Amino acid sequence: MERVIYHCDCNSFYCSVELLSRPELRAVPAAVCGDPGSRHGIILAKNEPAKALGVRTAETIWQARQKCPDLVLLPAHHGLYREYSRKVNAIYDRFTDLIEPFGIDESWLDVTGSLHLFGGDPEALADRIRNTVREELGLTISVGVSFNKVFAKLGSDYKKPDATTVITVDNFRRVVWPLPVTDLLYVGRAAARVLRQYGVTTIGELAAFDRFALTELLGKQGGQLWNYANGLDASPVAPAGTYTPPKSVGNGETFPRNLIRREEVGRGVAMLADQVAVRLRKHGMMASTLQVSIRDPNFKDICRQRPLDAPANTARELYRAAMDIIGRSWKPNAPIRAITLTAHNLIPEGEAAEQLDLFQSAGPRRRDRVEKLERAMDGIRSKYGRKAVTVAALAPERGPEDEGVPF
Repeated sequence: MERVIYHCDCNSFYCSVELLSRPELRAVPAAVCGDPGSRHGIILAKNEPAKALGVRTAETIWQARQKCPDLVLLPAHHGLYREYSRKVNAIYDRFTDLIEPFGIDESWLDVTGSLHLFGGDPEALADRIRNTVREELGLTISVGVSFNKVFAKLGSDYKKPDATTVITVDNFRRVVWPLPVTDLLYVGRAAARVLRQYGVTTIGELAAFDRFALTELLGKQGGQLWNYANGLDASPVAPAGTYTPPKSVGNGETFPRNLIRREEVGRGVAMLADQVAVRLRKHGMMASTLQVSIRDPNFKDICRQRPLDAPANTARELYRAAMDIIGRSWKPNAPIRAITLTAHNLIPEGEAAEQLDLFQSAGPRRRDRVEKLERAMDGIRSKYGRKAVTVAALAPERGPEDEGVPF
């Protein structure tokens, strides 16, 4: 039996929620942004008039105002967005119990087993869900309807706002294959750059590429992307409330002022390493690879990653790996505006088979002590709040010979 999968995407979610209480702004360019005073001055969401003038999500406020001097800026209220996210998903729950959130404003729905209860027409039911959300909450959603999750996601992006797009076994070659390869789920910048070198710029070209060669180029991900492009995604929609382990865990920070000296960078990295480690332990996962993204004051980014010596979920090990990456890839004394640490290639704690070094037998015992200490900190924070205990400097003390050496 062919599945019927929806991907429901709230249109301009943050901005749409804000405009519920500011309806007079719907016809003028408006955007929700971060706090400029904390140098988080980027566009988080924009309405349709702002979008028409070229305002883009994730660009800086000054870039947006170059295009639209009269842009109305609104502060973010994340608690309110979470509340409306719950309300939207509660509407979805009336039509199926197979609901898998994908971020705060997107969800997959599997209506294969319940479609007959609502007339049996996939497109008509999608329109009914859109109308219900609009009438009850004042928000609009776009819905992609397809036979798998990846194409349903493409469908919700295909036509916006407030639209339904149906991608079927019969029409996906015509609808999907001409699209840019970067529109396909999980094709990031690095993969797109490699594919471009081999003349692959559309999803159809990816689908026609030799699968074995693609796996040689991109590893396991290459075969997965080939399956996606050819409509062979069979991943299930997780039932509502089912825990789905993350594929990566990351945290980033834009600092109040640029970081230059090693000590400043180390403090920032220690904070981020602690945040990532806490989240890894919460999910019962360990990282095999660490990625570091660094942004300079001119918004130029570099991104580097390396395998960890052993799977890890402690701040100390993530910190050391991050500082090693930064030391090898960033010029001494070059200012840093923002840093993001992302743990990749995650494996469950119970499956983390450690390769022991016979010449460093104390290493595993030391890691065990560090992990127990950090788990004790998790318990204190859980009981008394996140700020009850903080991370001390993770870097070893430096001697006089290190003065002036940033890394």
